[in-house]
Amino acid sequence: MTGEDRLVGRWLRGLEAGGDVLVGPGDDCAVVRTTRGPGLLKTDCVVEDVHFLRSQDPARVGWKALCRPLSDIAAMGGVPGQALVTVISPPDLDPAYWQAFYRGIRKAARRFGVAIAGGETSRQPQGIAVSVALTGSMDGVKPVLRSGGQAGDRLFVTGRLGGSAAGHHLDFLPRLAEGRWLAGSAGASAMMDLSDGLGSDLPRLARASGCGFRVDLAQLPLRPGVTAHQALTDGEDYELLFALPSRKAALLAGWPFPNTPLTWIGELSPPGEVPDSWPGGWDHFSVVRTGAVGQLAGIPAAVPRRRKRRPA
Repeated sequence: MTGEDRLVGRWLRGLEAGGDVLVGPGDDCAVVRTTRGPGLLKTDCVVEDVHFLRSQDPARVGWKALCRPLSDIAAMGGVPGQALVTVISPPDLDPAYWQAFYRGIRKAARRFGVAIAGGETSRQPQGIAVSVALTGSMDGVKPVLRSGGQAGDRLFVTGRLGGSAAGHHLDFLPRLAEGRWLAGSAGASAMMDLSDGLGSDLPRLARASGCGFRVDLAQLPLRPGVTAHQALTDGEDYELLFALPSRKAALLAGWPFPNTPLTWIGELSPPGEVPDSWPGGWDHFSVVRTGAVGQLAGIPAAVPRRRKRRPA
């Protein structure tokens, strides 16, 4: 369990979710009761020098700001709805920055059918931060949780892993159509998006399902020039990791997304089984990132080397 997981667990201890919250903290989205069936709620943020650099194209940062929570909607098998955007800005920032930022927001909203319903603005002495709250619906499909896997279920990932510092973390496509198909047609038993790296996120899915896991590292789908270790630890892949009962694996022969690779990487196993020397992925609240490499990859030497989240 990562330092982030332990800290969030302490924060949430004793909080009451209420009767309309069907699935609370611990999954990619909250699931709430609505008059039209289960609804989804998600909030996510991007922070300067953690998720992006000010020198990067603000339109790409805007795209990322909306696509991060969209990736979580995808991991539940849901359909996105409305978004609220909260902007926190230093007062001396050129207004042209925000004009370009919102071009990226609008581009992502049009691409994925999101209505920007409002938001909030505030100032702070320095640094940019943006939070996006997003709703979603299931439209007759059952939400896929992290906790539905069983020992023997096969593990798969979409796309390719590693190398996010090269710029993928600003330009990724949330796997909304793929997640919808996996939740409905394929009947995935458990699913989540890979934002902190397979090294951190696979143990989370396995733990939520009460399982261990086995992985064939030779099967990991790597981006060009990326090692298996980087594929486990770099993070910000925004691909889908899912479990599928072995009896349903044949359904993947009908995978209808030729431009999205699909790769078997291992299986869920009995509780407590974890590969030797399994590295962690990104951990926001770990003092030392043990077993991981390159969290400062791509940051210019002039940027103070504080703990940062892989801007390119």
